[in-house]
Amino acid sequence: MSTAKVLFGFHAVGVRLKTAPQSVVEVYYEVARKDARMRQFLERAREAGVRLIEADALRIAKLAGSHGHQGVAARVEPLPAARSLDDLLDTVEGPPLLLVLDGVTDPHNLGACLRVADGAGAHAVIAPKDHAVGLNATVAKVASGAAETVPYFMVTNLARTLGELKERDIWCIGTSDDAPRTVFQADLKAPVALVLGAEGPGMRQLTRKTCDELVSIPMRGAVESLNVSVASGICLYEALRQRT
Repeated sequence: MSTAKVLFGFHAVGVRLKTAPQSVVEVYYEVARKDARMRQFLERAREAGVRLIEADALRIAKLAGSHGHQGVAARVEPLPAARSLDDLLDTVEGPPLLLVLDGVTDPHNLGACLRVADGAGAHAVIAPKDHAVGLNATVAKVASGAAETVPYFMVTNLARTLGELKERDIWCIGTSDDAPRTVFQADLKAPVALVLGAEGPGMRQLTRKTCDELVSIPMRGAVESLNVSVASGICLYEALRQRT
């Protein structure tokens, strides 16, 4: 049990029940909640053969470390460690599509980025170890299952990793407000890594210099920038549009 971690929320726990039920140690559910969504969830959990434990909302909140648990939390064993980025890229069929996040430290933003990456079919999300948030329960909850499906690699030196991607002929495209071309004018059909910084400060200077190209997202209103997960969605889905 010492290696077990906690997932909470219907989506996060439900995806683990679907993809790796054998890794679910036990599921806690709010016994006072008897709506259709809870009934369907419990039916799925029973079909998976996992241990169910009745609990009140406060106990689940303490377990999850959050009151946004929706009445569901689970203790789960960690899944096998993700392959290395190199191993992953060796197995990708077709042009790789990667999302690189520089300086995203908010778990809600990371969770939303992972969800977008999953939806757009990105092969992986990459972030630096010293300027990023790790995969915690809040990230998994916001990601709605995508934290279980999208490989997330935290690297020691982001600039060096971008250089290694370029050696694989993966074009590194950063986003910047002052870029001369928009993301809609870039060629995203080729192997590409889309590099985005945190809202406000953006990419670090070394990351910016390491990119092959900079593009902007057109802004027509009064706000100066978009949330990083929204910007990720625009860029990734433009790549998907160009590729389909």
